[in-house]
Amino acid sequence: MSAPATQAGRTPKDLGFQMPAEWEPHAAVWLAWPHDPVSFPSLDKAESAFAEFVKEIHTSERVELLVLGEAMKDKAAGLFQDRRVNLSYVNFHVADYADIWVRDYGPIFVVNRQTRQLAMTKWIFNSWGNKYEPLLKDNLIPYAMNESLRLPMFEPGIVLEGGSIDVNGKGTVLTTEQCLLNKNRNPELGRKEIEKYLTDYLGATHFIWLKEGIEGDDTDGHVDDIARFVNPTTVLCACQPDKNDPDYEVLKQNYELLERATDQDGYNLTVIPLPVPGWVGDKNGRLPASYANFYIGNMKVIVPAFGTENDQKALEVIQSVFPDRQVVGINAFHLVYGFGTFHCMSQQQPVA
Repeated sequence: MSAPATQAGRTPKDLGFQMPAEWEPHAAVWLAWPHDPVSFPSLDKAESAFAEFVKEIHTSERVELLVLGEAMKDKAAGLFQDRRVNLSYVNFHVADYADIWVRDYGPIFVVNRQTRQLAMTKWIFNSWGNKYEPLLKDNLIPYAMNESLRLPMFEPGIVLEGGSIDVNGKGTVLTTEQCLLNKNRNPELGRKEIEKYLTDYLGATHFIWLKEGIEGDDTDGHVDDIARFVNPTTVLCACQPDKNDPDYEVLKQNYELLERATDQDGYNLTVIPLPVPGWVGDKNGRLPASYANFYIGNMKVIVPAFGTENDQKALEVIQSVFPDRQVVGINAFHLVYGFGTFHCMSQQQPVA
């Protein structure tokens, strides 16, 4: 199956667009206010963690925040003001969304660095393999976002979530077989066909395929819970030292794959182990808690913390690879009940 033509047969790659790395300059970050007590049983505490994220990030990049209506806007604004957030840096957008995972259902932005143009790629969101029917309506959110952005929009016509890929901004894509080759996404596509879409729409030239994700992850192995580029040649990779833990073999295999991998120019990567939080959950089971789900902002890196003994170790590792940014840990225990944290809930809008 070949990629559908766009703009008279020209793809974003043909037009000079590429997905930038997350550490490249942002104009804004897109978010959606939490409201669903099914996703967040302690909703007030999830809202508090979300508001803390906005407090930390808003001074260096504009916040574009989806809300369901005026009452929610007022509630969010009140929590922001309690934290001395400058509301002139926050734009509210009323939209009919189901959950907060903008990384997965929102657009993936691409830039043309020569012409300084910004565009969006709008992929199909099928709620991680049709797992949650009420969330399917979030597939429409990129159209709502573009009512204010008014950007060129490219639609590949296949299923892809933003959290399933990570890029170094030079052409290399990091992903997992468990997710992108899963038959609940694009059963008619094989590895080479998916790579062609990523090339045509995101400007990818080189692919690193890891195997599987962590236990409890309902996304079928999103890479933003296990391994992240932090510069063009360095990857942080979650590692589980406990051989009795279900994640031990999976994370060990991914680490070994990264050690053998190269970048788009054939150079070996620097692979740095990132601690895992350990078991995080309750009587209903384990939650997919991961320090790899951090968000790289213009001046700060926001890292999920879980109140475990490895929180500080993880912050130190992440700070060591971001010497020019302040690394901030925020307790995300009540957010991870929704099976995601700060990276899953955010989507950066790059500077063109």
